[in-house]
This record gives sequence, C-alpha cells and structure tokens, in this order.
Amino acid sequence: MKKPDQPSPSQLMSVIQTQTAIAKLGLDLNAVMTLVAEQAQQITHAKGAVVELAEDGDMVYRAVSGGAAHLLGLRLKMANSLSGRCISENTTLYCMDSEVDERVDRDACRRVGLRSMAVVPLVHCGEGIGVLKIYSSEVNAFHDGDLQILSLMSELIAAAMFHATRYGAQELYKLATQDNLTGLANRALFLDCLRQGMEKARYSNKVLGVLMIDMDGLKPINDQYGHRMGDAALKEIAQRILKNTRHEDLVARLGGDEFAVILSSVQNQELASAAMNRIAEACGLPFVFENIRLKIGASVGLAVYPEDAETSEQLLEYADQKMYVHKKLKKSSEFIGNT
Repeated sequence: MKKPDQPSPSQLMSVIQTQTAIAKLGLDLNAVMTLVAEQAQQITHAKGAVVELAEDGDMVYRAVSGGAAHLLGLRLKMANSLSGRCISENTTLYCMDSEVDERVDRDACRRVGLRSMAVVPLVHCGEGIGVLKIYSSEVNAFHDGDLQILSLMSELIAAAMFHATRYGAQELYKLATQDNLTGLANRALFLDCLRQGMEKARYSNKVLGVLMIDMDGLKPINDQYGHRMGDAALKEIAQRILKNTRHEDLVARLGGDEFAVILSSVQNQELASAAMNRIAEACGLPFVFENIRLKIGASVGLAVYPEDAETSEQLLEYADQKMYVHKKLKKSSEFIGNT
C-alpha cells in the first residue's frame, strides 16, 4: 500500500486546533514548545517528539513528548548529528534507518531507542536556532505527509518565538528555559544543569546537593481565594528560596507547587542540610497579601551526590522520598498540636 504524500484532513484539523491552543498560552514559550512536541507526536503517530535548541555546540532537549519524556534536558553534540546538519543546511531531513545512515550519531540513536526520524529547522529572525524532531523505533516509519505536518508544526513554534521576542538567540534561550510565572529556571534547564553538575562533581571529586521542595498550602489558597492569590503565594515561595541560596546554586520551578534547588559544590552533607533547614524555615514565615494572611510553607527533601545516589534519576527519587517524609512529619506534628 502506497504511503500518503499529503497530510490527511484530520491531521490538518489537529494543526489548526494546536494553533488555537497556542494562542491561549500567550508568551509562555516553554509551554508552547511542549504542546507542539506533544501534538506532533500524536498527529504523526511517532514514538516520541523533541524540540532541540542549539547551545554552545550542543543540541539540548528543551521540550519532549512520548517515549522521549525521560530525556528532557539531554545534551548531544551538534557535530555528526542529523539535527546539527538540519540547522546548518536549513532544510527538513529524513533518516529512514539510523543503523545505515552515516549522517546520524548512531550511539545516541540507540540510546534514545530511535530507528527512523524526521527533523525540521526552527528559524528565528533568519537564524536556525533548533529543530523539531519526531522519531520511531521502526524503520522508515514516516511519509511525505508527516514531514509536511512537521514543517507546519515547526512554523507554529517559530511564530510563537517571534511574538515572544524579536531579539536574538540569547533572549530566546532565556524565555525557553525559565518558568513563566516565577522567572526561575524551568524543569528542562534544571535537568540539563543537574546532569552537567553531576558530571563536574564526578571529575573534580566534589559533592553536589539536590533539594526537592513541595509548597504547602497552595490548594486551600486556590480553593478559597482563587488562582490570583495562589500565583502570588507561588511567587513568594520562589523569592524566599532564592534569598536563601547562593548565587552559584540553581533554583527551579518544576511545575505546579514543585520546586528544586541544585546546591553546587557543597563541601559536606552538614552544609547541605543547613541550607535545606534554612529554606524550610524561610518558607514557613507569615505571608500577608492584600491584607489577607495566607498560610504557606514547604516540605523539603535532600539528596547528596555521590553519597545517596549515582545517577540523576536516583538522586531525584531519593530527594523526593525525603521530602515526603518531611511532609508526613509536619502533618503528624500539626495533628498532635490540634489535639
């Protein structure tokens, strides 16, 4: 059966619906990229979709969907990669089989679980700054219609980038890597920096700490006073965390009421624990917004590399578990205090 060389009506309708959804996201560039990756994956029936941005000779996974979800923040060298070639040639490229295509980084393809892929350039102000990629674990999984859909989807991202900023790649990088509400680093930048920080700590034989922070009290505030009050409380927690970390530490909002901190080059577990306690105490201080006293706080968990875990996934899981222990202890204390 001959594969279609034109997008189907249902695929085109999905593109239009995506455009409408993007309009509602405003200038939140990271949300736009994530939405387009999700829609590109679904429309083309790909295993995964990725938005990669070119940064310092690397292609960085800044938005992901489907089978690529665990790869957010991953860095791959531009040289000898199809994505890097896509940017330099400023054209759509298709790999039918990564095992025989000399243009691809074969080891990286195997790591991702990729056998065929299509990449289209993301162009901002006349400059190729990244790619939108779909991939499959099967050989020759895509057709001309899929490539046309991918091109349309890349133009949606490009339009969002243009409306977000008409300046160069540096301003665009900032918008793509920060949380729209708080201005903190977003999840993609956090994971990217965590991988780099662990690699640096490994080579220099130093310690790196990670804090997972869950804001307490957001849902009651949203339920009682609305999301405007909730957003104010989130911004306040973000500022309190920032004020109690060092300049070299990275503070991120991972989404919802979740925050995280990379404690760079802490000398030992005691200093990392002191930073954790300082943040937890600061987040629990009184907060008054528009003459309304809001009850806020934070549950915090600490993991130290390499003592507690050897991979980024294990490190985050360890810190997350410690955070939930802290949250449970706080609830127990509140219950005892109320009896």
